[in-house]
Amino acid sequence: MKYDFTSIMDRRGKDAIAVDLPGNVPAGGFAPGGPKEGFDLIPMWVADMNFPTAPSIIEAIQKRLSHPAFGYFATSDEYFDAIINWHKERKGVEGLTKEDIGYENGVLGGLVSALNAFASHGDPILVHSPTYIGFTNSIEGAGYKIVHSLLKQDEEGVWRMDYEDMDAKIKANKIHVAVFCNPHNPTGRVWEPEEIEKAMEVYKANDCIVISDEIWSDLILEGYHHTPTQSVSEDAKNRTIALYAPSKTFNLAGLIGSYHVIYNFYLRDRVVASSSKCHYNSMNVLSMHALVGAYRKEGAEWVDELRQVLSGNVDYAYDYIKEHFEGVNLSKPQGTYMLFLDCEEWCKKHGKTVDELLKAGWDVGVAWQDGRPFHGEYCIRMNLALPLSRVQEAFRRLDEYVF
Repeated sequence: MKYDFTSIMDRRGKDAIAVDLPGNVPAGGFAPGGPKEGFDLIPMWVADMNFPTAPSIIEAIQKRLSHPAFGYFATSDEYFDAIINWHKERKGVEGLTKEDIGYENGVLGGLVSALNAFASHGDPILVHSPTYIGFTNSIEGAGYKIVHSLLKQDEEGVWRMDYEDMDAKIKANKIHVAVFCNPHNPTGRVWEPEEIEKAMEVYKANDCIVISDEIWSDLILEGYHHTPTQSVSEDAKNRTIALYAPSKTFNLAGLIGSYHVIYNFYLRDRVVASSSKCHYNSMNVLSMHALVGAYRKEGAEWVDELRQVLSGNVDYAYDYIKEHFEGVNLSKPQGTYMLFLDCEEWCKKHGKTVDELLKAGWDVGVAWQDGRPFHGEYCIRMNLALPLSRVQEAFRRLDEYVF
């Protein structure tokens, strides 16, 4: 490969909560205590990557740093052109314009701005479950009520939407705003076009505005394809507020810098008005240049290699669990770099609680994440965005000391 996805990167003392474990880690972050003596920590919990980011991003930031002034600035045409070209080349999107794009101070910031634009505090919001913990904290923290529609696994273990349940929940609770996750976090499900079409028909029939989180849309594993929610119909295009960012794709969460794609003028006008009220929604000049560097040809090459690495890591982990960890069940992810393990059968067979299982992993340096805040009663979430050698070592430890 052209880029380095094998070197072990030492992130200690470099502001990374994944390895430095400060006391302000969000709920569901980690089990109490670090690893026992003799075990180093393998960060497999918070959803950032243990790979150095694409060189084209570093070059773009360094070039901007060479000029010693960082005053007020205007969003460049290069920024908008980079997004337009990325969506055309990587997602097959035609007709996206500068006017359709707007900066958001994080996808969750954009989510709250959109909720504030189209719902009143106390209103119910439809969300699928298992549920990304960021949705739970942001929606409830902003004063809204979550109504869950449970995803169900079919005979082959593939997560599916329950359209009848969605429709019934929307009607019973008089819901007019829904949050959609495409691809889905934490299950890693990459929705097929027909599935999105059916979901959007449910939303249309109930006059629901849809906020679609597509932050994982570039990290689709080999053999699968991302379909933008807005692309499945003209109604979906005009009903949906889509939220994107280079942060998950390129490990740039610390720079902050997301954006919306909203084609409908009325929706866009309301969201922009909402996000501007608190005067927080302004871009960092370095995040602008980072996006431009990310969305270059070299960045695309880097992502294509990354997807190969992540696909290999997922294959290894899935096969290892199936072969060695009887009673641990999971659906193989189609996107993202996260596993969502269902440990109920194993815990009950061995008389262990989820807390005991989590701690056993942390004791030997496998820093995995409590899945209960994601609405998985016996679940654990695992980050596989590490060099394969570290993934292999983590599963060796789990095999020898935990399971």
